[in-house]
Amino acid sequence: MTDDVDRLIAAEQDERRRIALFLHDGPVQNLAGIALMLDAALHAIVTDKLEDARSVLESALERQRATIRELRDLSFALEPVVLRDQGFGPALQALADQVGTRNQIRIDLDVADAERVGATAQVALYTIVRELLEQAVRRGPLTRVEVTMKAEHGGAFETVVADDAEPERRRRSFEAIEERVKQLHGSIRVDPSEPGTRVVVTLPAYATRR
Repeated sequence: MTDDVDRLIAAEQDERRRIALFLHDGPVQNLAGIALMLDAALHAIVTDKLEDARSVLESALERQRATIRELRDLSFALEPVVLRDQGFGPALQALADQVGTRNQIRIDLDVADAERVGATAQVALYTIVRELLEQAVRRGPLTRVEVTMKAEHGGAFETVVADDAEPERRRRSFEAIEERVKQLHGSIRVDPSEPGTRVVVTLPAYATRR
């Protein structure tokens, strides 16, 4: 039990660190840049350089909109509203649509059995699938991903994410995901395939009821 708690604390710390780095290197830097741009626009207005001011304001507005999108994506990743309000299946579909559209790839889902899983396991599985999709995109080039979730005999639950990107042979790439799986007392298997990578996550029956 102590090992499970330690792993959970370590995973939570890693997640907080990742979010802090993202905020510092992304939105915070963008907002600082926007502030400088607004200062420049104000100076241009004061000195009657209205065209310069307009150009700077347009650039600042574009950067602000990009920052809003980044923060919205982070909020969605932390706690997707659709998962809370509509259920696991629609949340996964929304994630697939978002990742597929942004990266111009096809993502096929077969996740009807996922509604049988408890709320805690759903959040964990959603995060695992999201991270596997992001990892596949980073490996690239990628054209297709298949996500399958099935209730197995005896109550165990299997999630398979298969992609056609460059095969992932570095075990270290899956360490964070392995920790999430261990928190639910599950197992993970990574199978390089031609082409791509096939990841199988299996959760015991008692973990899926939480």
